[in-house]
Amino acid sequence: MSATIARLTQTEKGFVGTLATLAIRCPITIVENAKKDDNSQEPDYRVLANRNGFELGAAWVRTSQRTGAEYISVSLRAPEFGTLYANIAPAPGGKEGEYVMIWNPPAH
Repeated sequence: MSATIARLTQTEKGFVGTLATLAIRCPITIVENAKKDDNSQEPDYRVLANRNGFELGAAWVRTSQRTGAEYISVSLRAPEFGTLYANIAPAPGGKEGEYVMIWNPPAH
């Protein structure tokens, strides 16, 4: 079972939306990383809290080993929730430019 933790809209330089759990509601922006180049280990995107500009995490474009499709893998970290891992995927319903962030709980 997957849990949606953010609803996102694609922009020219990334995504905007709201990170929302039972205890947290935080407007976020996911922006392309200007420091990224072909030879660096820098993330492809930075995840920022809109209220204060604090960096909440980073995201990388990955390729699925199973399907070969590209997806965006996200790592978020804050005192309120510790570390969360998620993926960005097209939102259900297939509306262009709409995405969701789906939580990847740790395997036990």
